[in-house]
Amino acid sequence: MAKFVLAGKADCPFYAKVELLADYLQKNLPDFRVHKIIQHPDVWEEWLKDVCEKNKWNHKSSPIIWRELLDRGGKGMLLGGYNEFLEHAELYYGVTSSMTSELMLTVAKENLETHTDKELEKESLQELSSPLQVWITSASASTSYHLIPLLTSGEVFGKNTEISIVLFNNEDEEFLTTILMESQDLVSPILQSVTVCTEMEKAFHQAQVIIILDDRVKMEVFSLEDCIRSMVPQCRAYGYLIEKNAHESVRVIVGGKTFVNLKTALLIRHAPSVAQNIIAVALGVEGQAKALLARKMKTSPSGIKNVIIWGNISGNNYVDLRKATVYSYKSAISGPPNYSRPVLNLIFDSEWIHKEFVTTLKNASATGKQFGGILAAHSIATTLKYWFHGSPPGEIVSLGVLSEGQFGIPEGLVFSMPVKFENGSWVVLTDLEDIEINEQIMTRMTSDIIQETLVALGDVFHFEPYKSGM
Repeated sequence: MAKFVLAGKADCPFYAKVELLADYLQKNLPDFRVHKIIQHPDVWEEWLKDVCEKNKWNHKSSPIIWRELLDRGGKGMLLGGYNEFLEHAELYYGVTSSMTSELMLTVAKENLETHTDKELEKESLQELSSPLQVWITSASASTSYHLIPLLTSGEVFGKNTEISIVLFNNEDEEFLTTILMESQDLVSPILQSVTVCTEMEKAFHQAQVIIILDDRVKMEVFSLEDCIRSMVPQCRAYGYLIEKNAHESVRVIVGGKTFVNLKTALLIRHAPSVAQNIIAVALGVEGQAKALLARKMKTSPSGIKNVIIWGNISGNNYVDLRKATVYSYKSAISGPPNYSRPVLNLIFDSEWIHKEFVTTLKNASATGKQFGGILAAHSIATTLKYWFHGSPPGEIVSLGVLSEGQFGIPEGLVFSMPVKFENGSWVVLTDLEDIEINEQIMTRMTSDIIQETLVALGDVFHFEPYKSGM
């Protein structure tokens, strides 16, 4: 039995004619088999050159036809092109083609359209079957250690979404290998692979999710200004590599406690094509606030909702309780599971609210005061879960995003504000009522964010903390 291989450009009318003739022969001759290879015009010449070099053939045009002798180990024997195949068919099988030139052109056009559609369908299927590419920077940090089990649980990206994790750090390769091996030991059904990358130029290759963690910086050896300026080279490099290597729809999430707003702003500056998809995690501060309230109220932190974090996530921020509610609160008044009450109506110690609560949170959220790895990991994982699947209906989520002037916030600042997640994106909740921020609080928050940026970019040498003048 002989098997003929027909290969040609998708828009080639001569390929269209020999293809139709080959189909006829295969249908009517029991020992005639044909295999077709169609290549897009853009790649045809390179493909043909490779085939001819591999087989030591000399052929320059479309189509190319060879015969694979199956009874001789499949060795290929070049037949030739269009004319040679027509002569072979007439000589050996007594069959010729009566296809007109007009019909040849029509079929060639249809072949190109069909080939293009199949390639697009193939790409779509590959995207569906390919694992989600997740990169974690500063992956030797303790947050990474706690984050990986959450990412591989199926709760963040979905039970049916396979993921590949790349642990990225330019040092600590030995420790990264330990994390890699422990991650593999999880035997997660959705974890397709875990790899380590320590080469900066290869960072974020086809990344679809990038998680930016705090680097382990020895704060005591720097001045505040040096710490701020140290963010710039790394964020500039990361931004360039995101633009160069990452998937066009990449989602970048900045977590941690070290100049979170500033790092997010610098990444947006150096990766402008994905600016809308670069966000800062504020749920860690939100979680600390809920835990403080829960201890005061002797209830569960999970029952407290709609605490809003405004401003600088790792600096001057404002914890807004005006929309905060509590569910399943044990008191003389109770209701069904969906019944909630305003938090401010249940805490009668106003001095605690305005002094101890504020001071405790300010100390906890200051730059350099690290979250425990568990809280940081949980905050990042929850934010990603909301980003991919939507936040709970009716709930307010705090998120650091690029301001467009909402709520009187200066345009262009990365600022934590109330949002909701839906349809794979986030929306700022500008329709909330009674959440105006007084001028002094707004000035205090924006001033320090602006100062950080000016110091980072070298426009100001010394950081001048905001002073109310009171």
